Amino acid sequence: MKHSIHQYSFGFSLSVRKTRNAIFLDEMDHVMPWSRLVDLIAPHYPAGRTGRPPFALETMPRTHCLQQWFNLSDQAMKEAFFDTPLYREFVGLADNERLPDESTILRLRHRLEKYNLADKILAEVNAILSEHGLMLKEDRAVDATLIAAPSSTKNNEKTRDPEMHSSQKGNQWYFDMKAHIGVYADSSLVHTVRCTSGNVHDITQVHRLLHGHEKNVWADAGYQGVEKRPGADEHVTWHVAMRPGKRKALKSAGVLGELLDKAEKLKAGVRAKVEHPFRVIKRQFGYVKTHYRGLKKNAAQIATLFALSNLWMARRDLMEAQA
Repeated sequence: MKHSIHQYSFGFSLSVRKTRNAIFLDEMDHVMPWSRLVDLIAPHYPAGRTGRPPFALETMPRTHCLQQWFNLSDQAMKEAFFDTPLYREFVGLADNERLPDESTILRLRHRLEKYNLADKILAEVNAILSEHGLMLKEDRAVDATLIAAPSSTKNNEKTRDPEMHSSQKGNQWYFDMKAHIGVYADSSLVHTVRCTSGNVHDITQVHRLLHGHEKNVWADAGYQGVEKRPGADEHVTWHVAMRPGKRKALKSAGVLGELLDKAEKLKAGVRAKVEHPFRVIKRQFGYVKTHYRGLKKNAAQIATLFALSNLWMARRDLMEAQA
């Protein structure tokens, strides 16, 4: 496959072994639909203005993806270009070229937020996956995860983020937001993302995570009673985990208890697929805390992260299909 900006060439070296980051970027470069992302961004990218010429259009989405993969702020991304030749080469910039500064990187992110391009990027990535037959199953799984938000009041407004709220998990309280996702139960690929404050109950977002063509939906115990809610699709079979207290009591319920416990293990095996995208964005990409104030800005970043996690999880199949 040819790269539109560059071919990797790391200069003279006595070693032919690549670093893990180089291998990671090489794989992601093969599966990222750069030309389609460029087509999404092009109508909102500056052209023909006076002053410094804009960077090549593909350079900026590549820069934005680097930020997400390595959990870099705008300032850290700017500095990383000076420190890391691999990053400069990935975005198609030579050592003697002007590098994107913090303001340039920020402006692209603001355009993505303003024109809701993050959701379109997720849709475009999923279209690619569908074209390769990777998102065709009718069974779904739903879940939500808490994303911590800074609780400090050391800012210009002297307040915490008004769009984030405290929520309780177990015996602990958190100041956070929630990312709700719907995934294909067989592949763990995310098809829908919705973000809310941390105090919004998971069950209230179910209708926003389903497409209306599902036959089976898998969920954890927090979704108990979802099939009885107004507007619930009567054609969907819900497989909701039993509450921990009830499941614990199965041990003393004889043969019937053993059968029910086995059924719960089967549910858990399918439902666990929804945890895979959370693991990718939190462990692979290092995203464990919100970076910005306000739901819209953070929701745009989270949608982008899940688009990239889909490509990461499906990269082997995509590379094989593109070979």
